[in-house]
Amino acid sequence: MVLDADDPSLGTRTDPASARAAIVDARLAPECEPSRRQVLELLDEHGSSLAERTCVPGHLTGSALVVEEGSGEVLVLFHRKLQRWLQPGGHADGDTNLANVALREATEETGIDGLRVVTPAIDLDVHAVDHGDPLGRHLHLDLRFLVLAPAGSRPVGNHESEALRWVDPADLAGLVDEVGILRLAAAARPALERLDRGPAAGS
Repeated sequence: MVLDADDPSLGTRTDPASARAAIVDARLAPECEPSRRQVLELLDEHGSSLAERTCVPGHLTGSALVVEEGSGEVLVLFHRKLQRWLQPGGHADGDTNLANVALREATEETGIDGLRVVTPAIDLDVHAVDHGDPLGRHLHLDLRFLVLAPAGSRPVGNHESEALRWVDPADLAGLVDEVGILRLAAAARPALERLDRGPAAGS
């Protein structure tokens, strides 16, 4: 399902059931199934507090593979702090509607108007991070969505990135250093094909 930013289903939520539904419904590669079980167990343990960035041992995040309609190119940003090419994304900050989180972060970090998020999610990545703050090393439980950008979109980054670039998916391997991003891009292909085939194929 393709959702515009003003779709009522993208409202902010605070209940753990919203995050659980998105994680359960996600169409994941087989290698992501252990991560799905891990995140669901943490959600059972921590409830809605798993959406807060103060939650340890980890917390929910949402990110987006932004694909330009027509060209099929993928948008990556060069993260100022991490000094790596990454997809847009960020902390849930209390919002358990993870599709909303992914779309919000993509909009804030790319400056593109008219982005649309595709549900269900297509990837789930659990990875350790250390922001250099008192929280120390912890896990990001990152549910990842396909986000569509209008043809001809010109991204404008915010303070979090030094550069943004449209990239042909075939060239991603020479740019990024995370296998999870390549897995995310691979997962986007069948999702885009389902959209091309119409609603019946995406059901």
